[in-house]
Amino acid sequence: MEVEQCGQAEKNASVSGSVSFKKGFQILTTTLLSLLLPLSFLLIARLSAAQYLLDSSLYLNDQPLSKLFSVFLYTNPILLHVLVSTVSVSAFLHGLSNGRIVVSSNERQEPVVRPHIYTAWIFICALQILVGLGIEGSIGEGVTGSNFGYERSLVSRVMFFFGLHETMLHWSRTVVKPVVDDTVFGSSREEGWAERVLLAASFSVLWWWRLKDEVEALVVVAEVKRHLLSSVGVADVVGWWLYYLIVAVGMIRVVKGVLRAILLLLPRKAEGNTAVSSANDEKV
Repeated sequence: MEVEQCGQAEKNASVSGSVSFKKGFQILTTTLLSLLLPLSFLLIARLSAAQYLLDSSLYLNDQPLSKLFSVFLYTNPILLHVLVSTVSVSAFLHGLSNGRIVVSSNERQEPVVRPHIYTAWIFICALQILVGLGIEGSIGEGVTGSNFGYERSLVSRVMFFFGLHETMLHWSRTVVKPVVDDTVFGSSREEGWAERVLLAASFSVLWWWRLKDEVEALVVVAEVKRHLLSSVGVADVVGWWLYYLIVAVGMIRVVKGVLRAILLLLPRKAEGNTAVSSANDEKV
């Protein structure tokens, strides 16, 4: 009997350790793949700045651009813009259509659908390859985003921060998490607080480290070209449009947050008024 109990205890410990490892792996993988979206915006900003410097002969590197980065610069932005625009528009439409303001942030977990999983895999693999090659190429060439002396207002930057975070959450919940959950557990799992905290912290670190100084090139390059009466390309227009689309997403999030706070306060005020009226009735 004791041998059987020891064997059962070891089996339970092994199962518990396996579940803990899978959960930790799932959280870490979901976080890293979710950061592909803000990294995509960083890459688009760097490509916009690099294209402007090359067109205006301000590129100060004595060495010519590598073949890989040259091919990436002139051919890849189209596909990258399509992927990022698709996710951004989806997040914007989700914010508009989801007009119901809920106090709880827990969303109903949808069952895993195989066609959706396959499409999500394609999105993730394509974006991972593009971002990986692009970031590596920009680092090798010393290319960084630049605001060229133009800065957005504080309100615009704050709205972009919230909007990019909301878009990243939409990307994570609709594309990344279903894929990771299906791969690790074989079914969908509820989003826990550990995932949310780690993802928010990782995004904040990425924002203060790179994004806040470079991402404004999305909109600044187009405005600089317009002020200099230079030709504004399609990529510049798309970058400008993406920036303000994310700002709009951020505004929607802020408005919903304010309404949610009001809904949280209203029941308390109603209860307080009811208690006062009850006390007055008892006195009468």
